[in-house]
Amino acid sequence: MSATAAVTRLSIVRSLGVVPCAEAYAAMRRFTDDRQADTPDELWVVEHPPVYTVGQAGRPEHFPRGGAIPLERIDRGGQITYHGPGQAVVYTLVDLVRRGLRVRDLVRLLEQSVIDLLGSYNVAAERKVGAPGVYVAGAKIAALGLRVRHGCAYHGVALNVDMDLAPFTAIDPCGYPGLAVTQCRDVGVAGETQALGRSLAARIDDFLDHSPESIR
Repeated sequence: MSATAAVTRLSIVRSLGVVPCAEAYAAMRRFTDDRQADTPDELWVVEHPPVYTVGQAGRPEHFPRGGAIPLERIDRGGQITYHGPGQAVVYTLVDLVRRGLRVRDLVRLLEQSVIDLLGSYNVAAERKVGAPGVYVAGAKIAALGLRVRHGCAYHGVALNVDMDLAPFTAIDPCGYPGLAVTQCRDVGVAGETQALGRSLAARIDDFLDHSPESIR
């Protein structure tokens, strides 16, 4: 994967452009397996070609009902979701032990980063109890899923920016039949996908630089 990189505080932010999901997944696993106690955390900003991904809790009744989009099983938590061009994915390769974070802290951090980013455009977004992610007027605008190995997290958060939402209608997004899905463009947030991804990564990095109590 080619990349532009910027070192920010204790993290390295990499803008990787469009990367096949399987390639990014394999790279995250290698990075996590190879990292040492002093390896800097990294945030990867990517877009994926069209793909459905199914987490460890995936159930066939939520899977696509026909179509040619490939489906890949991965080791994050959660059910099924869709990734495609126009969606900003930020993969968060974070040493939770070193940061003093629990998994639920990182989940709240990712959600709050999206909420604050949308808030900067005067868009009110919120969490839902028991349904991780970020919602605008009841429709899901960002999904997240994590995996932790050896105290280090990978996978991350996907923000719908300016994409074809039709593939979501072939699945039960995140395992919820009939769940409405929206995107930045449709709630009045104009911006290029990679640029908004980098802005989201910057907010995540800023939260990571603060104490865990700041996002609990």
